[in-house]
Amino acid sequence: MLIDVQESITARKRRFEVEVATDYATVTAAQALRYRVFSEEMGAVLHSSIAGLDVEELDAYCDHLVVRDTATRAIVATTRLLNDEGAERAGRYYSESEFHLDGVLSMSGRFLEVGRTCIDSRYRGGAPLALLWNGLAEYAVKGRFDYIMGCASISPGPSGFAVDAVYRQIEPEQFGSTALGVTPRCPVPAYKRCVRDESSIPPLLKAYLRLGASVCGEPFWDEDFNVMDVFILLPLKNLHSRYEQHFIAPQTVRHEIALPALV
Repeated sequence: MLIDVQESITARKRRFEVEVATDYATVTAAQALRYRVFSEEMGAVLHSSIAGLDVEELDAYCDHLVVRDTATRAIVATTRLLNDEGAERAGRYYSESEFHLDGVLSMSGRFLEVGRTCIDSRYRGGAPLALLWNGLAEYAVKGRFDYIMGCASISPGPSGFAVDAVYRQIEPEQFGSTALGVTPRCPVPAYKRCVRDESSIPPLLKAYLRLGASVCGEPFWDEDFNVMDVFILLPLKNLHSRYEQHFIAPQTVRHEIALPALV
């Protein structure tokens, strides 16, 4: 299930490749990367059953998208994908543990949830993030999903969580309809909020917005990760209109992805 990314101008081997994990070793490597980023780097409290790994109960129902360094074969970026069939078997989407989503999930169509996204600190700000989103877009389009959804985290600034500062940087048309009724199960506590303009839009959330996603409702307070999460919803019709502009054209690449039988 390798997503074969090739340069059309040259046959030179690319430094990175993106694939859907097909074996336990690759999934474990992705979970180890998540542990290093979330626990060791961010200080998150992970309720994992295996030391050194971020093992979360929904992992077994997800596909794991990974970016690999072709020189070292190391996993340098990952995100997990929970589709509607997997969520039905699991009994829920992860986002439902943070937000009331009855209005969203009552819409007709297929949903693909993205979560647990992280990149090795040595590889940030470059090709791995773009390639990860490229693989996500290809997975979603090939799987004929109608919506991508998930949570994007915002870390605290020096004075606290500048919710208002971040939200002021989001364009009015980038907010989802209030009619969807998306509300956090645990809002950001008032004493943790601040109003100073010290927090910019994080790269992950910015990437979602560039793809055409909307921010729905107020943030959720994630105490274990010490972040505030915002719920994002991306109709695939928006992704179709931006896919070539943001991924295919700039990188001059073509893709082939074999989707798992689950999709």
